[in-house]
Amino acid sequence: MPVVDLPLAELKTYRGRNPCPSDFDEYWEDALGEMRSVDPQVELRPSSFECGFAECFDLFFTGVRSARIHAKYLRPSTAVTPHPALLQFHGYSGNSGEWSSKLGYVAAGFSVIAMDCRGQGGLSEDRGGTRGNSLNGHIVRGLDDSKENLLYRQIFLDTAQLASIVMAFPEVDSTRVGAMGLSQGGALTLACAALEPRIACLAPVYPFLSDYQRVWEMDLGGDAYKELREHFRRFDPTHARENEIFERLGYIDVQHLAPRIRGSVLFFTGLMDTICPPSSQFAAYNRITSPKRMVVYPDFSHESLPEEGDRSFAFMREELGRK
Repeated sequence: MPVVDLPLAELKTYRGRNPCPSDFDEYWEDALGEMRSVDPQVELRPSSFECGFAECFDLFFTGVRSARIHAKYLRPSTAVTPHPALLQFHGYSGNSGEWSSKLGYVAAGFSVIAMDCRGQGGLSEDRGGTRGNSLNGHIVRGLDDSKENLLYRQIFLDTAQLASIVMAFPEVDSTRVGAMGLSQGGALTLACAALEPRIACLAPVYPFLSDYQRVWEMDLGGDAYKELREHFRRFDPTHARENEIFERLGYIDVQHLAPRIRGSVLFFTGLMDTICPPSSQFAAYNRITSPKRMVVYPDFSHESLPEEGDRSFAFMREELGRK
């Protein structure tokens, strides 16, 4: 079997390369404290998109650092209350997608919530306010500022805050909320379930934002991780700060958040992935201690995976459809 990374037997025991900061747990407890102190000022606006069996809303809330965050919210018109809900997270630079793409889950009795990441392709705000490079890439946003100003800290918190908002809706059963997403969306799925451990199940697909140093050492600092290469070239051309930079990135490395996950996990990966290499994905998967299983596609890369959508749908219905 062709490989672009470690052999599968080694991937199954790989535990990651990027260092974890010594104050990692304190960092995220302080971050969650900041999140919980925010008045979210939730607003639901009826959407112009209409569907007979779904009520559709633009949902806005205030996240940390006063940014207004947007999500699409669809709920079944006639579903039993309370009913399950599903959080969806999009790929890097994208947005929450089309309303119609969520209707299959709504027809199955789920409320669906799809978030726009701040500063990317949707309606959510990015208030900025960090020193250093903000020209190219969200991984490096805040890297030369205080660790609390890393942009992905705020985006990770947005996912957890949105989950807690949805769990408080009277029509939603807070014990039956799931999360899913591809690439960046897969990473945000892991982060959400780690920071809001009431997430009952999750289906991440080839998650991004994991084991940065491993990606760098594989010479894959291009495509989605190109900003790491650009940051070194522009701001640390001799790599004098390399150890410091990778340790700082450890705060927003999903492999280090993974042990906090309590929900059941269905994880998808392609062994030919050169965008988010398999070892970086296994680094996160191998740290999950809750019930889990991985679907491996030996011949597939960072692309559409056959039957992934059907498998995820069946998994969510099995895990969340029952009372």
